[in-house]
Amino acid sequence: MYLRRCGSRSHLRRYSPAGGLIMAALRLPAELWLRIFSYLSWKDKLRMRCTCSHFRSLLDESSVSWQGFSVVLKDLSRYNRGFWRSLARWQVRVVRLRAGVKKDLKLLSSWLPLLDSLRLDRWMELEVRELQVLVQLQRLSLTSSCMPLSRLDFLVPLSDQLTQLTLCKVQLTCPAAHLLAAVTQLRRLTSLQLHHDGSLRIRTLSGILSHLTRLRHLSWTMITYKTLAGDFFYPAHPPEGTAGLQLSHLQLLNYDAVVTQEVLQPLLRLQSLSVLHLYSVPGPNCHLRTWLTSLPELSSLSVHGGHPLAAYADFLPSSLLSLTLSVDLQTEDLQVVSARAPNLEHLHLEPWGSSSSLIKLLPQLFPHLKTLAIRHHGVLEEDFLFLQEMKHLHTVEILDVYHRPNPKDPSWVLYESSPHLLQLIQKLQQQTNHRVQVITSSRSNTLSCDCI
Repeated sequence: MYLRRCGSRSHLRRYSPAGGLIMAALRLPAELWLRIFSYLSWKDKLRMRCTCSHFRSLLDESSVSWQGFSVVLKDLSRYNRGFWRSLARWQVRVVRLRAGVKKDLKLLSSWLPLLDSLRLDRWMELEVRELQVLVQLQRLSLTSSCMPLSRLDFLVPLSDQLTQLTLCKVQLTCPAAHLLAAVTQLRRLTSLQLHHDGSLRIRTLSGILSHLTRLRHLSWTMITYKTLAGDFFYPAHPPEGTAGLQLSHLQLLNYDAVVTQEVLQPLLRLQSLSVLHLYSVPGPNCHLRTWLTSLPELSSLSVHGGHPLAAYADFLPSSLLSLTLSVDLQTEDLQVVSARAPNLEHLHLEPWGSSSSLIKLLPQLFPHLKTLAIRHHGVLEEDFLFLQEMKHLHTVEILDVYHRPNPKDPSWVLYESSPHLLQLIQKLQQQTNHRVQVITSSRSNTLSCDCI
């Protein structure tokens, strides 16, 4: 069977004696087709929409089919009215705009009145005041701006709207006090990410944490800190009836500061900690040990770079359920992790060296895993298929989805699943009776900055 487009109308044709089956399929109830489409990726939905007018009509008239759909746009003059009408019908709420200017915001407001999440990459003008025309905007991300921001007054009209704010690789020429004054007016914020090159000097976060009482997720560049002040996390006026901050997720970029358990006392409720050494090289002392021994309720830990796992493996809390490791590690280090966190359910394993010798040990070391993210290059087929021994495993993500189709030309790289990987996936799914889902494409958040 194949799909064919004829003239100005779309038709499904099958050149076989069973061609009538296609017409019968088209008479299936719309609810059934939409149920089938719900299992497709966004790309596959778009492909199905292009096959015939029947499918296009079904998908366009069902905004539910497009819930969570996001688009990446650049040079809005390229898009015609039909394109905008489709986005409007799908009730698109999340947009990533590259190299935008102020007039683009008015266009987005006109065609996408429900837009509530926006990422602006490489903003081309000095000010972003037109953001206030997006009356439904709740989540805003400014990344890699081409022009410096000398003022942040454009945030003030959004103070009753924004729940999430990301400023990443944005040149801020305003004083730190001006930044703090603008950010602390966003009283509805539940998530704040501020990533910079080290030019911003803020001694303590106590002022921010005092005003943003709803804050649950905080991501902060730590490259300028050598020692954390005693009041670094202490809000000046903690919320009444609470024992410490309400933060549940804390992300630290380029962290290597001396810290004490007393400084971390307000973070007793912290459940998730991420430490990313993007460019920095940590000093001789592993300060992560202090964090791990001070957070009794920590259930998720993510470490990228920094000291080898052996430097802090013995300090992992037994409460851990999720662990991400993109670090230097050895087989014996994972054995320590298994003993320290016996109930681990989610593991993202991306060692700096080869992982080929580690995969076959995972079923024995972490029998309760439900999700697993690993590399597959260099892993023997029998070791990969040994993952079927994990009785609770339901999702495997492959982190290195690429291959070189011509061994004589190593520069030719295809970023897609190789035939060998597809065979491995098929065998694993067959041996687990399709209990295990294998993901080969990253499901990144459209609003997340590229440095995470």
